[in-house]
Amino acid sequence: MTGSSGRVGEALAGAFDAAGWVVRGVDRVPGRRTGTVGDLRDRSVRAGVLASADVLVHAAALHAPHVGRVADEEFRAVNVGVTADLLEDAVRSGVGRVVYISSTSVYGHALVPVDRAVWVDERLKPLPRDIYDETKLAAEDLVAACAVSSVTLRVARCFPEPLPVLAGHLLHRAVDVVDVAQAGVLAVQHPAVTGTFNISGPHPFRREDCSALHHEAGAVLADRLPDVVAAFRDRGWPVPGSLDRVYDSSAAADAFGYRPVRGVRELLGVGVDGSELASGGGARG
Repeated sequence: MTGSSGRVGEALAGAFDAAGWVVRGVDRVPGRRTGTVGDLRDRSVRAGVLASADVLVHAAALHAPHVGRVADEEFRAVNVGVTADLLEDAVRSGVGRVVYISSTSVYGHALVPVDRAVWVDERLKPLPRDIYDETKLAAEDLVAACAVSSVTLRVARCFPEPLPVLAGHLLHRAVDVVDVAQAGVLAVQHPAVTGTFNISGPHPFRREDCSALHHEAGAVLADRLPDVVAAFRDRGWPVPGSLDRVYDSSAAADAFGYRPVRGVRELLGVGVDGSELASGGGARG
């Protein structure tokens, strides 16, 4: 498990441990689930964690907040170069399954609406907008071409935000890290499943809602989630008048049984004191 000290990586490692797997976590910084502290550009570090491993779960990466602060060459070295080296070593070590943690951010400019909300399923062609998107997409291509059975999970927005902002995003474009962790476990438990899948929260919308969501989201929300609309108003939060996109995880549901359970209702049920809730993450979407 690479990136095991990050929010998503730690959650994944914990879920694998709970499912009965022996987890070897590796990261450049210490963490509760990290047994090896080291740089994956070091071949000896890669060899040590991959020895006799059955599955490689690769979550380590430079993320969107690093854009502009880290050189593009570093992004390519870490997000693409390390992925290529890991895959080569995984094949050499006899790893049987690779799960790559990507981001819905790779859709980039394709997420910008014109006259309707963008319905974001795996048929939407990614249009990367920066070096983060470019390198994550390049790493996805490497994983797809690998000789080992592989699956890529494009994880939606899942990092700490102020409660009103997080609640708004969970309506249509975010996911709780607990659901991400369960998606990872399911992806490992279904080794015959390959391909790329969106992982987002339990959103109540349908493709045919896209026009209304762009122009009159409040009416759609009042119809689909009246209790959530009431909760927003009780707290003095604005009900969104327009939504720009909806992430669709139905392909993951069909392929390996992904069923997210921690949506906006669950958030509001435990967050009534107005505190910020750390839904975890590192993915931008």
